[in-house]
Amino acid sequence: MASSSNSTGNSDEFADAEEIPVPPDMTLEKALEEAQQAINYFFNNQFNEAKSLMTPYSNVSMYHSLGHSVFLYLEAMLTFEQQSIINASKALKHSLAVCNRYRKKNTLGESIGKMVKKTNFDQYTEEEAHAELCHAECLLLKSMLTFMEDETLSSFIKAGLKIRSCYNSYKDCQQILLKRNWDRDSTKVHFESGVKMGIGTFNLMISMLPSRVIKLLEFIGFSGNKQKGLDDLLAGYRMDGLRQILCLMTLLGYNLIVMHVLSHTEGDLKICEEIIQKQLNKHVNGVWFLFFKGRLELTKGNLDLSEEFYKRSWKSQDLWPQFHHICYWELVWVHCLKTEWKEALQYCSLLLEKSKWSKCLYSYQKAVIMCMMKNELTRDQKLEIDNLMREVPKCKQRIAGKSLPMEKFAVKRAERYFNQNHNLVIPVIELMFLWNLFKVLKNFSVASDIYKVIEKALRDLNASTRPTKYDVDNKALALLLQGACLRHMGSPLQALERLETVISMQKDLVEDHYLVPYAIVELALVEWQNGNKEKAILALEDAKKNYTGYSLESRLHFRIHTALSEFKAEMKAAAS
Repeated sequence: MASSSNSTGNSDEFADAEEIPVPPDMTLEKALEEAQQAINYFFNNQFNEAKSLMTPYSNVSMYHSLGHSVFLYLEAMLTFEQQSIINASKALKHSLAVCNRYRKKNTLGESIGKMVKKTNFDQYTEEEAHAELCHAECLLLKSMLTFMEDETLSSFIKAGLKIRSCYNSYKDCQQILLKRNWDRDSTKVHFESGVKMGIGTFNLMISMLPSRVIKLLEFIGFSGNKQKGLDDLLAGYRMDGLRQILCLMTLLGYNLIVMHVLSHTEGDLKICEEIIQKQLNKHVNGVWFLFFKGRLELTKGNLDLSEEFYKRSWKSQDLWPQFHHICYWELVWVHCLKTEWKEALQYCSLLLEKSKWSKCLYSYQKAVIMCMMKNELTRDQKLEIDNLMREVPKCKQRIAGKSLPMEKFAVKRAERYFNQNHNLVIPVIELMFLWNLFKVLKNFSVASDIYKVIEKALRDLNASTRPTKYDVDNKALALLLQGACLRHMGSPLQALERLETVISMQKDLVEDHYLVPYAIVELALVEWQNGNKEKAILALEDAKKNYTGYSLESRLHFRIHTALSEFKAEMKAAAS
């Protein structure tokens, strides 16, 4: 690839990499071919082979440099180790410099000229076009890494600025795609799949943010259109381009994880089934696709199949044990949904021992699973619960001066445990509800086991002869969980009765004020299912506008936003 001069306006951070002659045989086509081979290696669990293929030319080829950085970035994201983060940051900084050597040179005169006349995109060579795209991808990874580099507010501001720069770079690439003549160039499909991936992902993710945030982002130049984002990603997946794999991974992550946690509806399971089957045919033991197969079966409520694929995923490779931790996390919930507390405890213990992601959550999670087994525990094991609960606040992380919402919730619950005579009411079921795992309860055999646990807790609360100041809170929690369970089991009238009771208890709640807005949202979803559409929208607006300052508020606002967006779009379509 012939090198061109660097574009103006680059900060010292992205200064030119050392000029090294490009081997004559390392053409753009050859670089793309080797990048595709590295992808094949990576998704066949041949991580060292993938890295080895990219490293030798990482100083001279934009695609090799980007590929080398991606592997270090993934390692940083999986390990959260400071040295891995530093290595990835350094590699991405170098990759930006390599890309800058190939980007189109903009002189001062040309920059001023842009203001008064349209850019002639045919002036971009094939290499310059690809350099813009690789540059945008490097910026995206660098901005994500900035969130991890330190815990100050300034790092968040820097990340925000980098994301904006990245978004603008993708928009420039979109213009190159649309307005440049690609008739003679065989690499267009690789470029186009990358543009579809970048623009599609931005549209999709921005569309999911609460409306007040979207308005602010639109003011500074961002835009978010969910359907356009999905269409672009699907188009990129249908192309046989280099970024096809990124498009399909984004689609799987969105439909099987993001939608599952932040929305009341399911993702597109049909397209997930198609993607996973095709990829498992190509990568039989690929750790990621075995994992996503486990996730797909979980969303369907097929817990035994889900368990099988999660185990196959973790056992398929040993080079990156962090992949094991992802599967352990999922297996904790699979066994909790099956009310198999001992098995869930085993995986939770492994996470607490081996994973560095959130010791706070793991400690709380292990303690509350043990709480579900209290009648079977020895005296020493009961003391272990106390010790774990004491560790929860000590392990809480602070990022940009703020605690993570779920960790903050765990700390509050740990305090409640001691204030409530070393006891919590069905805390694991509460966590499952908050992680939106109740969706799996559409499988009646799964739902019936969970329902029995909730029903027993309610009986015990009603039969208790030792009143505490938290009695109303505890009963409201159990009724909310019962109402949510009944909604998923297809018993709307019984669900409404429980949820309305929770809302009526609002003034008597001592601490758990989050229960009321969460109950209102559940009630809105029941009303929508019953055909009372205006009532459902009014309830969602009520939860959005009239409640604030409660635990896990942002999490609920994501769900409210996605529900309102969907409901209003459906009503508009019906009216037209």
